[in-house]
Amino acid sequence: MNNTKRTALFPGSFDPFTAGHLNILKRALTMFDEVIVAIGINIDKRGFFSTEKKLDIIRQAATGLEGVKIISYDNLTVETCRELGIRHIVRGVRNMIDFETERSIADANRVLAPDIETIIIPTAQEFAHISSTAVRDIIKHGGDTSMFIPEGVEI
Repeated sequence: MNNTKRTALFPGSFDPFTAGHLNILKRALTMFDEVIVAIGINIDKRGFFSTEKKLDIIRQAATGLEGVKIISYDNLTVETCRELGIRHIVRGVRNMIDFETERSIADANRVLAPDIETIIIPTAQEFAHISSTAVRDIIKHGGDTSMFIPEGVEI
């Protein structure tokens, strides 16, 4: 990896990738030259969307954005960072509950990998009400998700 390039890992289940996730990604791109969106695969948890569909949704959402890569991984996030030579993790939060959860994860990651720093970015207010859980529920019931997913994304 080129040491002059500032790269961050933006991990998550992204089930699905929402307008709020895109907001965090765009803001992370103002701080980093490259942001790798990393879909975590948990074999004990069946996602609503397949990994392939999640990759496709994120590709659609990131169309036209420079410096975005999209991968999937099935190990510890800090191990993926080490494998890729990445020293920053980006996480988004919608509220204080998310913040406390993300802070606990960041603290655990710091113990496992003191050289890897977590950057927590609060989502813009207009996206704070959007959750992947709510989007999945809307999809299950045949509702309109257009206000919750990135423009141009086909689910």
